[in-house]
Amino acid sequence: VKYCCVDCQKAHRKQHKRACKKRVAELKDEQLYSRGHERPEGDFCPICTLAIPLPVVRHSGIMVCCMKSICDGCSAAAGRRGMSRHCPYCRTPMTCNKADQLAMVQARAAKRDPAAIHFLGLTYFHGEMGIQKDIRKAVEITEEAAELGSVEALSHIGYWYTEGVGVEVDEAKGMEFSRKAAMQGNAGSRHFLGMYEFEKCNYDLALRHWMISAKLGHELSVEAIKNLFVKGLATKKQYTEALRGYQDAVEEMKSHDRDEAKAFMDYRK
Repeated sequence: VKYCCVDCQKAHRKQHKRACKKRVAELKDEQLYSRGHERPEGDFCPICTLAIPLPVVRHSGIMVCCMKSICDGCSAAAGRRGMSRHCPYCRTPMTCNKADQLAMVQARAAKRDPAAIHFLGLTYFHGEMGIQKDIRKAVEITEEAAELGSVEALSHIGYWYTEGVGVEVDEAKGMEFSRKAAMQGNAGSRHFLGMYEFEKCNYDLALRHWMISAKLGHELSVEAIKNLFVKGLATKKQYTEALRGYQDAVEEMKSHDRDEAKAFMDYRK
């Protein structure tokens, strides 16, 4: 609603207040479901430029020297070329010394690198690399990383606040972080939003979220849609669309180097 002047707004706003609130909610939903259909930059290997399979942490390694996530395929290829002792991306010599690794992360965090700050927050959360576990500090640092633009930090902090992990439950705050992460392409947060709506019996909204995350390559989202289909809460067409979208995403993430790396790791098991 547009008003001709302030006096007009004061006089008539009460008549339109409910309609305005409804429209604001509709606009938020439009943004929520229209954004985040592509993975964020941090989900792509900087060497082969392909999206890293989900979950990223299981199919890549983060280099503490440059804070780049290198996919298993490129790491394996670098090893075959005799570069296993150097970062495949920035060529910095690798070290197994935890103190030296932490110093590299802290140096980048001091320069306001969101990825480094987020990594440092998780280090405090898990009590790793010689750092004493401190969840309260982990939350503070992760929030800082989220403010600086780390999508992964948004995802983590959203889950922590919603579920009360290390902090008091603040569902509204947690869901706001999760929505921001989802709108930037974080498949995990998008799936989480679907679970949130599913638990509230908002099956149509859950389906909308899972359709997006499934097409980003999130396997659990496909399974969730399949479950809706079996229960008669989703159509065969919707399930087929989600499955094909997921398969297309998986296919786009394949490479010869990744296949070789997977075969080697499966052999070692």
